[in-house]
Amino acid sequence: MNEQSTDLRETVRRRYASAAVKVTEGGSGCCGPQPVEVDDNFGSALYAADERDALPAEAVAASLGCGNPTAVAELREGERVLDLGSGGGIDVLLSARRVGPTGKAYGVDMTDEMLALALANAEKAGATNVEFLKGTIESIPLPANTIDVVISNCVINLSVDKPAVFAETFRVLKPGGRMGVSDVVADDTLTPGQRAERGDYVGCIAGALSFAEYRQGLEAAGFTEVEITPTHPVADGMHSAIVRAVKPATRTEAGGSSTATECCGVSACCTPDEQAADPTATVTEAKAASGCGCRS
Repeated sequence: MNEQSTDLRETVRRRYASAAVKVTEGGSGCCGPQPVEVDDNFGSALYAADERDALPAEAVAASLGCGNPTAVAELREGERVLDLGSGGGIDVLLSARRVGPTGKAYGVDMTDEMLALALANAEKAGATNVEFLKGTIESIPLPANTIDVVISNCVINLSVDKPAVFAETFRVLKPGGRMGVSDVVADDTLTPGQRAERGDYVGCIAGALSFAEYRQGLEAAGFTEVEITPTHPVADGMHSAIVRAVKPATRTEAGGSSTATECCGVSACCTPDEQAADPTATVTEAKAASGCGCRS
């Protein structure tokens, strides 16, 4: 990573650390935490009132996204969901409710202050099927082929290495898995310089990809069925958008037989059979129980 990219990542980290501290300190006051983001195009206003009311006030106040990915990801009972850049945990907690006790919702974030806030929010919500992991979205700390759905809320545009994010998202998804994210996307006519004129990097504007760049990045990583649908403008020529894509299912070999699912290069690893004895076990636990030698 070059010096400019390192500086940008640190700027993003500081901004979100500050937001987490503001919410945490506000929660200890008499009036409760105030929303960090008050722009109608970003933040908790993009969630339905019944969703906000069912969550800890601190989770709602810490929302900094440009959409509501849990509303478009079509989450199902028993699925495993990963939220990239999970912040205060609002999307992880909503996902956990949707996938139910037989499913699980993971969040990955690089900011210690946000992780602490998310853990506190999960405890207040009484959520037992959630797990927050420290890491970057360019190097997700989960094994390959273990996640059914990847969501994210206005975070991918903040990455300094978006091809790595797309590659990592593809890696952790199971064959046939899908992504459904909210993100800021630019008109194809806007140059990077023109995007920067409309807002800064930490404000989710300057780092946004164009529609064509987003599609090309996902397809280069191996995704198919890419759909990018703008929902509302956030600046001139810049849009909040819903991005959907699918990791192709296991290919069928000549003669009709399917190839074995692989996890980190080990054939037949991390399959549902390994978790039959304990459906609630994590993939890592299932591998250990079965003696499977996947790399993490």
